[in-house]
Amino acid sequence: MGWREKLERVVGVNSYTHNKAGVDRVGDIFASWLEEIGLERKRFERELIGDHLLFCSEKTPNREKILLLGHLDTVFPPGSFEGFEEDEEWVYGPGVCDMKGGNIVALEALRGLYEEFGRIEDIDFLLVSDEETGSDDSRQLTRDLAKEYDKCFVFEAAGPQMEVVVGRKGIGTFEIAIEGKGAHAGTSYDKGCDANLEAALKLQKLVSLTDFKKGSTVNVGRMEGGVGANTISPHAKLLLELRYADNRERERLLSALDEIVGSSYVEGTSARLGGSIQRDVMEPNAWQRELVESMERIAGVKIGTEMRGGVSDANIVASAGVVTLDGLGPYGDGDHTLKERALKRSFEERIELMRKVLAYHQKRGVICG
Repeated sequence: MGWREKLERVVGVNSYTHNKAGVDRVGDIFASWLEEIGLERKRFERELIGDHLLFCSEKTPNREKILLLGHLDTVFPPGSFEGFEEDEEWVYGPGVCDMKGGNIVALEALRGLYEEFGRIEDIDFLLVSDEETGSDDSRQLTRDLAKEYDKCFVFEAAGPQMEVVVGRKGIGTFEIAIEGKGAHAGTSYDKGCDANLEAALKLQKLVSLTDFKKGSTVNVGRMEGGVGANTISPHAKLLLELRYADNRERERLLSALDEIVGSSYVEGTSARLGGSIQRDVMEPNAWQRELVESMERIAGVKIGTEMRGGVSDANIVASAGVVTLDGLGPYGDGDHTLKERALKRSFEERIELMRKVLAYHQKRGVICG
């Protein structure tokens, strides 16, 4: 069974994040293939979402430890987007590029190693089950495991020119709950404290924190509040997201957020802040450049790099201090839509690249050097 047939098999199983049975079924299929090539499955059982799976190889002292990282879940509930199709150039279906396709790339690269060396050493493969909902459950597990590795390759989709990803913005999601004082808008207007007005003023302050030159954005994506047209609003809520390109901006935004929440622009109102940073920033660094240059020498190809505004689990591993490259999956587009597709030839390019890089590691114990 080649990569295309394997991809068709896993795409045929719905693995929406909240479909535990489906996610576990896809995990079992990958387990059957990875155990064939000598990797041992470690299961992190979960009750409400799919289990997270770590596939472990043999370990040898004084060699770099490599982590391959993917996720099993998709954004599509059962019945919303099903099936696998293809034409001469593309494959279509839920997860073909995000990221069952990337998992297949990693699997086939490992299979190539096993066929060449008869065993795999010091390369593990982590598949989490909740990346598409923010990795709320797996985040700490991934962060804890990451400390055991020297380098990490994440198999999200490649760029249009097969670029790898060296940077991703950090992201935080927050909710501001505002309490005012209700009053009749006709008879007691001056006795009320308008929570809606406070929310509107806070919204303007928040949005003004956006700085495109520094790569920082603040978006209040939802606001709600009030009772009716004849009542001064007693309560309101703002749901917002902030994104940033470096840790200095992270501190600026968080500090300003605290100040805005703590200030009352309408006398008599108060506010509480909920939420947190979901994924911290993945900043480009010299160790990544060294790794990309080594991969170019090993594989004999030029590898472009790019920054992305979106986040992935690469943010988590990178923030743990591990040298991390993302975008090692196939090229595709339309992810998170019914038009998701992946370019066939990009599978073969990525499998060959990763097979060569990981084979070098098997021989030398390192990738750089």
